[in-house]
Amino acid sequence: MGLISRLKKIIEKECVQEPCVLLKITTNTAENHHPDEAPVAAGGFDGGEKTESEEKKKKNSFWRWPALCFPRLRAAKYDLAKAEKKYQAEAGSYWTSTDAPASKVHPAAGEQLEQDVPGKGHIRNRYKIGPKLGQGGFGFVYEATRCKDGLEVAVKFSVKQPNMPYIRVHGHPEEVPMEIGLTLMANKSSQIIKLLDWEDNKDHYVMVMERPMPSMDLRSFVKLHGERLDEGTARKVMRQAIEAANVCMKSGVFHRDIKMENLLVNQDTMEVKLIDFGCGAQLKKFAYEVFSGTNAYCPPEVTVNGTYYAKPTTVWSLGILLFMMACGYYPTDYDLDLINKKSWTRPGLSQECCQLISACLQSDPQQRINLEKMHLHDWFKVMD
Repeated sequence: MGLISRLKKIIEKECVQEPCVLLKITTNTAENHHPDEAPVAAGGFDGGEKTESEEKKKKNSFWRWPALCFPRLRAAKYDLAKAEKKYQAEAGSYWTSTDAPASKVHPAAGEQLEQDVPGKGHIRNRYKIGPKLGQGGFGFVYEATRCKDGLEVAVKFSVKQPNMPYIRVHGHPEEVPMEIGLTLMANKSSQIIKLLDWEDNKDHYVMVMERPMPSMDLRSFVKLHGERLDEGTARKVMRQAIEAANVCMKSGVFHRDIKMENLLVNQDTMEVKLIDFGCGAQLKKFAYEVFSGTNAYCPPEVTVNGTYYAKPTTVWSLGILLFMMACGYYPTDYDLDLINKKSWTRPGLSQECCQLISACLQSDPQQRINLEKMHLHDWFKVMD
């Protein structure tokens, strides 16, 4: 029995598979997508907007890849570290890069790629795989180098789960896994991580992405700057995060997990890139009923109404993002109460910054600022 088969048997045994339930809030788990529902075309209207009204230090100047998302699975007792140790003992050898110090790479990923991708021109032949950058419940990310030109990339290996959704993307003759498809659809801006190559296999799929150097995730960047950012720096990050969110919407993509860990910051250029579409969905006119993303960024209407719409939800997550960058902590119930009364302020923050935060974090989604108009807010007119 192959390593991937053993990994999947452990996952199936120690994870609970269940149908998606209304209002079931799951951390970093993809929604039960409905392929029969017509998604909104690129540039489509989100019917929810009826008015205008986690952490690891950087490694080798790069980011820790976030946990990987898969549909309909709730992790129970699955111990990936224990499984890795077991697989290492069984395999006895590791797949390492020829131009990096010898380091252990998870055999479940390395061996499977070697076994399943033997042909010339496939991922295994085009890239030298190096040390592991990060891992989630069902996948791994590795440093890698493109053989033809030495380009530094990241290779994400994801184990497939039952009923994993596939979508059709313009310009590609065959359907592709949801995460690959959404990333391809959104690859229209420098603020979105670029997908360079991919491969769809029977038990897993592989994504090759750009690896900007030097970069770290936004949480690590904020921690490096004393747990909060000055308004000038926060403004640079926020402007690009908003652009990334709008590009996704115009491309028919609902990222659904915009947070500090999913934004990369280049310390030299201050360029920001949105990563990880594993919890995303195709944008649609109708409301979503199952929340997929990170609990700390979940808007109140999910529990109050039982439904949520893409754009107001994205505005809420951007508001949480700005609050945490500017204040250094997650908003308390007291903060949110004052925000709803439009009387929230914080010493050391400009009036414009407080107003933008309040405009994003209104409990009524129809009272939040319009996503398309966020970049026009007075806070972005302030000269740094």
